[in-house]
Amino acid sequence: MSLTLLISFVTFSPKVNAEGINVSARSAVAMDADSKMILFEKNSEMIVSIASTTKIMTVMVALKYGNLDKKVEISARAAGIRGSTVGYKKGEILTLKELLFGLMLRSGNDASIAISEGVGGSVEEFVKLMNEYAVELGLSNSHFMVPHGLDDIAHYSSAYDLALITAKAKENKFFNEIVNSKDVDKSQYGFTRGYHNINKILWLIPEADGVKTGFTGDAGKCLVTTVKVEGKSIVIVVLNCTERWKETQKIYKYICDNYKYKKFYTKGDIISSIDVTGGKNKVKLVCNKDIFLPLKNGGNYDLKFTKPDKVYSPVKKGDRLGSLVFYENGKPVYNEGLQAVEDSRKANKIKKFFFKKSS
Repeated sequence: MSLTLLISFVTFSPKVNAEGINVSARSAVAMDADSKMILFEKNSEMIVSIASTTKIMTVMVALKYGNLDKKVEISARAAGIRGSTVGYKKGEILTLKELLFGLMLRSGNDASIAISEGVGGSVEEFVKLMNEYAVELGLSNSHFMVPHGLDDIAHYSSAYDLALITAKAKENKFFNEIVNSKDVDKSQYGFTRGYHNINKILWLIPEADGVKTGFTGDAGKCLVTTVKVEGKSIVIVVLNCTERWKETQKIYKYICDNYKYKKFYTKGDIISSIDVTGGKNKVKLVCNKDIFLPLKNGGNYDLKFTKPDKVYSPVKKGDRLGSLVFYENGKPVYNEGLQAVEDSRKANKIKKFFFKKSS
């Protein structure tokens, strides 16, 4: 059993006419990168081809398993790949770091093959790592067959999964450095050549700081964007979207016009306490992070606080002993665990004896 307390947070902002917007994409989503809350969606869990937005996963796997300073030789397979390329020649030797810039700024399919061979030993082994990482991230509508995104019937994802991948990628400082770069001079990092970013959204939305374009016959035009709203990162994904730049800007404007960020808790705030059966002391429960959430104008969240009605010693500092769950229109949209702020060890036998006598 658990104890549940219900609190309601209501804003009194003027009601904005925000019934929704018409976005001409086959599927789309806007997600708060931190909370993973959805601010807009259209067929966001539909399984579709994703073209070169695949490369977001490619770079993440390379950063997880690779060494940025490793030298990689361009193979015949890499140099001969079709589609979008940097133009690497067979026998060229580059660092993994440079290949990642070629992958994300120039959408180089040749870079994706070279990265796969340099990190995984082969394209096939690297793809296995991609699928393992997808499982680790909890992606439910994704399967990878290639590291570049050229059409394959067994290679697919969804707008929602791509947003989750990107939200995870945004936690990596070097990933952000790559995708936020508009132009990189070869002398900046000691590269073999300079790189110009083909992602126009970086120029169209000043607050945009990434991430990746894509296009194939099956996937159509695709775009994954990250953009700052009130200092918080929002991921916007549009797939099979002819007017990808325009529609991304439309979604961004919709979010700016209809959402505000509200701070609900500060890291370390004591939310409640809990008695520990057989323990020395009652334990306080705290929130272990600042909670800023996007809140729709005129909307509200109901907050349910849950904790066990009985906990037995020993309790260790950091143990999760409850949750804060935010609800919107009766549906859970965000939850955060509550942690014990201190230990509660078993009471010694002498104390137990006197406690029983006095009671």
